Amino acid sequence: MQNKVELLGYYGSDQVIAQSAWTSTSRELSEEKISRIPKLIEMLWTEGHESPFEKGNVHFLVTCDIASHIHLLKHRIASINAESARYKELKEDKYFIPEDWSGTHWDAMLYAKTVEMNALYHKCLEELTPVLGRKRAKESARFFKMYNSQITADVQFNMRSFANFLKLRASEHAQVEIRDIAWTMYRLVENIEGNPFEHTLRMIKP
Repeated sequence: MQNKVELLGYYGSDQVIAQSAWTSTSRELSEEKISRIPKLIEMLWTEGHESPFEKGNVHFLVTCDIASHIHLLKHRIASINAESARYKELKEDKYFIPEDWSGTHWDAMLYAKTVEMNALYHKCLEELTPVLGRKRAKESARFFKMYNSQITADVQFNMRSFANFLKLRASEHAQVEIRDIAWTMYRLVENIEGNPFEHTLRMIKP
């Protein structure tokens, strides 16, 4: 299956970010202040005043290959809860085959090896459980899982860390799989009804 990203929810908006920046003066929003939000967002970002952007939060459910999952773990995310946790059993054999391998013999070879290693994972888990206990068996059996195995993670970014993630992972130099995930996340946030992060997204767009 292909990697997948869903937007689970969000908190905040350009207005909330602006109110955070204005805390030292007044959080009350007059029409005049609301009209200044786009320029304020631009000033905050371009001059490196990034703390107010931590008041915005985006929340995703991501199913991806282990290599891409590692890229997610490298970033300052608000939280992550994933099947990568050592105590979790991978009951469903999800895996990723690169689309650009189609038509080569390598996609078939990867598929065959993936099926083989997934079978060994389940066999190892079953046979080690009475010897080592379920907890250690679940940890140990994972050594048979391949890098193209997919795991699902509940991921949250504040807008400051989301910007950093996009800068690195939506780049043309990033690995194709994580770049696709980054751009999918960006578009999902861009398409939130009412576009609450319109001006922030304009500043952090890769």
